Amino acid sequence: MPEQRISQHKVVYFTYEIRNRAGSILERSDLSISYLHGGKHELFEKLETALEGRAVGDTVEVTLTPEESFGPHKPELTYTDRIENVPSEYLRLGAEATFANNQGDTITMVVTRIDNGQVTLDGNHPLAGQTLVYRLTVSDIRNATESEIQYGVPSSEGHNILH
Repeated sequence: MPEQRISQHKVVYFTYEIRNRAGSILERSDLSISYLHGGKHELFEKLETALEGRAVGDTVEVTLTPEESFGPHKPELTYTDRIENVPSEYLRLGAEATFANNQGDTITMVVTRIDNGQVTLDGNHPLAGQTLVYRLTVSDIRNATESEIQYGVPSSEGHNILH
């Protein structure tokens, strides 16, 4: 049987590592993540393109600019307020608060700084504004089922995404 290669309508499994330009590991998964090649997923376009034609065991390394990944860091998505104006449950680094506007749009902001009597919340993705180096290793490839092709995601695995 010929070796499977990544192409349209293949379910692909991979492990990954994300590093910054200095080489520090920002995120890593040794558990395989899956997606349907050419389907509905949140894999960045440049990563899917780099995986095209690859086989099990192949590793690709791709550098993504902020514009190709999580976007630039937007200062307008950060907010600083006096500590006495912030509920106590949010007075710890990493605390998340969700806010909604009158149209029902929501944003989740993370407490990123507490000092000098002030609390800073940031609504940017934690990796926004960074050039990132992705290293993906293909761990398995299989043909997608008709149902997976119809819905655009691997069955019962549609939530496994690279974030």
